[in-house]
This record gives sequence, C-alpha cells and structure tokens, in this order.
Amino acid sequence: MLVLAGGLLTGLVYFLVRQGLYSSISTAVTTAVPARRLSPPWRMPTPAPSASVARALPADGVTATDITQGLAVTKISDVAEQAALSRLLTVSVIVLFAYAALSILLAWWMAGRVLHPVSVITGTARRLSGENLHERIALDAPPGELKQLADTFDEMLGRIEQLVSAQQRFAANAAHELRTPLAVQRAAAEIGLAGEPDARQVARIRTKLISVADDSERLIEGLLLLATSERGLERREPIAVDVVADAVTEGLAGRAAERDVTLHLRAEPLTVHGDGVLLDRLVHNLVANAVHYNVKGGRVEVRTGPDGIEVTNTGPVVPPDTVPHLFEPFRRLRERTHARGEGAGLGLSIVDAIARAHGAQTTAEANGEGGGLSVRVRFPTGPQGPQGR
Repeated sequence: MLVLAGGLLTGLVYFLVRQGLYSSISTAVTTAVPARRLSPPWRMPTPAPSASVARALPADGVTATDITQGLAVTKISDVAEQAALSRLLTVSVIVLFAYAALSILLAWWMAGRVLHPVSVITGTARRLSGENLHERIALDAPPGELKQLADTFDEMLGRIEQLVSAQQRFAANAAHELRTPLAVQRAAAEIGLAGEPDARQVARIRTKLISVADDSERLIEGLLLLATSERGLERREPIAVDVVADAVTEGLAGRAAERDVTLHLRAEPLTVHGDGVLLDRLVHNLVANAVHYNVKGGRVEVRTGPDGIEVTNTGPVVPPDTVPHLFEPFRRLRERTHARGEGAGLGLSIVDAIARAHGAQTTAEANGEGGGLSVRVRFPTGPQGPQGR
C-alpha cells in the first residue's frame, strides 16, 4: 500500500507539472529574452502561426518579425519543457524505487514489532496446562490495544487458576470428608464387634454406625444440593422470602433454646422470583449456622427487606482475613474435631451457590465487638428481582 501510494503520488505530480510547465517556461523565456535581443539567426521563413505560437504572441498587431520571434521562443520553450519533464520523470522513478525498498523494509520491521506481542500471547497459551497456570504473559509494552489484551489474558489466567485451585481443594476435601465416615464405620465394625460382644455392645455399635451413616447422608445431600445450585435454576416462581424466614426461624427455635441462643426476626416484605426449595435451604443454612456457631446466651438477628436478607449472630471472634474463605466448601473457622453434629462445612458455600443461581450477591463481615458474623444476601432489582408486597 505504501508503494502504491508512492506511485500514485509520483503520477499526480508528473501530471500537474506537465499541465502548466509550458506556459511557465514560455513566460520565463519571453521575459528573459526580449524580442529586440533576438539576432538574425533566429529569424526564419514566415510560416502560418501554429497554436503554440498563437499562445506565445499578443492577440493584436502580429507582424512577420513577431512571428519569427515567436517561433524562436516556442522552440526554446519546447526544448526546455521536454528536458524538464525527462529530468522530472527520471528523478521520480529513482526516488520511487528507493521509496519502495525503504517502505518494504519499514513495513516488515513495523509488522514484526507490532505482531510480536501476539506471538508471545500465542506461545503462552500453547504452553499453559493445569500444571503451569501460574505463568503470566507480563507483556512489557507501551499502552495500547495489545497491551490491554495481554493484561486481560493475565487476569483471565488468574481467575482460571483460582477456579482450578478451588476445584482441586474441593475434590481433596470431599474425598477426605467421605473417607472419614467409612473409616469410622470400618473401625467400629472390626473393633466393636470383634469376638463375641454382648447385646449392649452391639446396640452401642449399631447406634454409632447409624450416626455415622446419617452424617454421610447429610454430606452427600449437601454435595448434591451444591451441584444443583451450581447448575442454575430450571424454573422460577414468586417466593415470599419473609414468609420462608418466619417458618425457618420458628422451626429452629427449639435448637436455639437448647443452646441458650435468642432468635429475633424482623420480617419486612420480600418477594424473589426463584426456586422455593433452594431459597428455603438458603435461609435455613444462614439461620442454622448462626445458631450453631454461637455462644451460650448469644443472639441471632434475622432481617428481611426490599434489599435482601441479613443474618447477624454473636459468637467467637472471626478474623477478618478468614471471612472470604468461609464460603469455600469444607472450610471452617476451626479445624474439624469430628464431634457429633459438627457438620461438613458446606453451609455457607451452599448459600453462596444458591444466591448466585438467583443472581444475588453474598457478602459477609466479621462483627467487631461481641464477635460473630454478619451475612447479607442482596437480590438483584428489576422485573425478576426482589419485590415488596
């Protein structure tokens, strides 16, 4: 394209110069060599004036001497015009070839420099796998579209690395959580029922095995619920979340009384278009966690309103830097002790998955004085968002 532009420019210059070159030379010669200075050798027979001569002579009072002098001026002008155009054409062609060679080299160098980041991005993408997701392009280039593309690619790699790491931790934790009850059952059967146990020993082992089986069943149900929430919603219908919160709070009142925890509900109208079963599980997990991870004489406050649902509870002091990790599966504030009724650590991860399935955002923050946690689920506004009644 640069060579084509140079050729067009050369042709245009040649055309424009040729159009006005004769008149310019004729005027210059007439001015520089007046008629009286033309010596006899320039006088020629008097032929009929040509069109070019007519252009060089005045319109009125044309004499034979004038015609002879005009022919001399025309001859000089023609020779000068041909020499100038020939020189112009020669120089233009030489410059065009030099320009073409320089343009090709410059275009090749610029194209390689501009496309180098693309080759870097392509090479990095080809090398990436599950083992080296920590690699980044880290393109050292001035600001521009390719720099933005490389930085966006690095950000995407960071998100993918986090997701893969979370999936790997989830798989490892799930395997550990599922293997633990199997080990307990095996140990109870091999040790507890060894020899000839009496009826009371058999009854105790039976109770233990049933308890472990119940824990395993709850864990599997939690994993299935988490997987169901991750897939999204198959149907939507208006659900009164304030009514759901009232029912959940009433259902957990007995458990709260056993742990000497006070439940307080402030239910303002909140209607969400979603799945009723999943929303019930969301509210249940929030309130059940708040009751379970509390202290004797503590309290739990549940509030629903047009902006969503919020559950605040007292309890142990939660370090602020550990709050985001509580939404990961099998993550707890403290290490698991395998005590009865401890739970599998899926409560808040299920809450977050259900909230995302409904387009909602889950946030949490550690309470300063008094300890505990505040968890908020904010549903989107709009036709499918929360509505008051």
